[in-house]
Amino acid sequence: MGFKSDIEIAQEAELKDIREIAAKLDLTEEDLELYGKYKAKLDYNLLKKGNGNKKTKLILTTAINPTPAGEGKTTTTIGTSDALSRLGKKTMVALREPSLGPVFGVKGGAAGGGYAQVVPMEDINLHFTGDFHAIGAANNLLAAMLDNHINHGNKLGVDSRKITWRRAMDMNDRQLRNLTNGLGGKGNGIPREDGFDITVASEVMAAFCLANDITDLKERLGNMIVAYTRDDQPITAKDLNAHGAMAALLKDALKPNLVQTLEGTPAFVHGGPFANIAHGCNSVIATKMAMHFADYVVTEAGFGADLGAEKFIDIKCRMADLKPDAVIIVATVRALKYNGGVPKDSLNEENLEALENGLPNLLKHVENITKVFKLPAVVAINKFPLDTEAELQLVKNRCKELGVNVALSEVWAKGGEGGEELAKEVIRLTETESTLEYAYDLDMPIANKIKAIAQKIYGADDVDFAPAATKEMAKLEKLGFGNLPICMAKTQYSLSDDQTVLGRPTDFNIAVRQVKVSAGAGFIVALTGEIMTMPGLPKVPSAEKIDVDEKGMIQGLF
Repeated sequence: MGFKSDIEIAQEAELKDIREIAAKLDLTEEDLELYGKYKAKLDYNLLKKGNGNKKTKLILTTAINPTPAGEGKTTTTIGTSDALSRLGKKTMVALREPSLGPVFGVKGGAAGGGYAQVVPMEDINLHFTGDFHAIGAANNLLAAMLDNHINHGNKLGVDSRKITWRRAMDMNDRQLRNLTNGLGGKGNGIPREDGFDITVASEVMAAFCLANDITDLKERLGNMIVAYTRDDQPITAKDLNAHGAMAALLKDALKPNLVQTLEGTPAFVHGGPFANIAHGCNSVIATKMAMHFADYVVTEAGFGADLGAEKFIDIKCRMADLKPDAVIIVATVRALKYNGGVPKDSLNEENLEALENGLPNLLKHVENITKVFKLPAVVAINKFPLDTEAELQLVKNRCKELGVNVALSEVWAKGGEGGEELAKEVIRLTETESTLEYAYDLDMPIANKIKAIAQKIYGADDVDFAPAATKEMAKLEKLGFGNLPICMAKTQYSLSDDQTVLGRPTDFNIAVRQVKVSAGAGFIVALTGEIMTMPGLPKVPSAEKIDVDEKGMIQGLF
């Protein structure tokens, strides 16, 4: 008998009415804005509703560097929340919304897998409640107002060679990365070079996800720098009087989306900045609202802990005054063997030597969480049927040497029941005392903060700054942006900035080619390697396998 696909499992599930899910959080129909029977938005003003100042336990799920073998971070996040619910805990899970780019590209959707999914998965992976469309519209309204201002006299003195704001769409389309627009004569604008970013790379998305409320969002939108004058003075969205209209487009999108897991655990799915380009976490509002109504909240950060967890802690936790009570680090034996040099088609064979060679990648992430950030952690091994006892024991022994326990997770096959061992260890960890430390202090110079991340988190020897990056850092410090946190734009596949270097690399430098400010989001972006803000589709995109039948049932989504 073959395994059912994720979409088959999701479509066969009997979903509960979303009002029934809300009741688990002591919410009534009055508190909901219904989007059909299985989706609802919650007004962010519900955060003002009293909750007795209870102490909610916040659990962060992160992982090793992703490999083609797969790790199952979102699946583990969802399965752990279901396991906590099974153990009698009032639990919520808070996740990012999927981007259409990966859904139709190579990565697929982001609603979990097997019997640990959030549903309705087709809606969540496609248009959902329209949040990303609103974010793209706000981004492009600002772009249109900037070019319109230049066309009608350019009172602010925008230097059209120093425009930093790009247009956005939620699709992988390499053709739009770089283009020339404004052609066709005087009535069609000023000719200039331009380009598109994918919506999840837009600063609007980052600001949206870090805002505490609509007033904070409006201020962040107003602070966004769109261009510079000839003498390098920044021009913002507020200067263009665009921030009010942008906030109007986003006012409903800012309300978190309530859905459910296959086992009926309440779930927020809201916001979704990329983790290799932006900060990779769901919205602050969704996390805070989940903590407001539940006793245990399980959330995740994008990609491996070198990107996702670092940004979750150094950016999101710092800005939103949050602190994880426990961290789950997800790995698979297969992915560790891949890190140890085994080709993808040979991962099913026992290979203790390759596993030993690949384990340092996991152990570095464990060290970062427990020794740099000083947080309690558990390693979750997402178990595959062909993992051998000797392989699992080797992982347990190596983690034990760092004082961290390993729990096997079988949530993909068994749902919450397969995550109970992990959930019990998570509960134990949340009851231990810990004090969160950051990787750097905000008052350090920009270059020193970047070096701190590269050396402490990645294990680099040093950072090589391109002349343009050095010049930009000096300019940003002069403009008063020197005390912002850092958002590293780096490959997710390696601890280094070279995606082909697996395991735990040593004797390497990180090369920073460009530094720019996201003044609205409230961080400085350091770009390394060949990170692109507009991905392309692969030779055979997932979109080729997706279809819809005569009854309107979607097929091929994963």
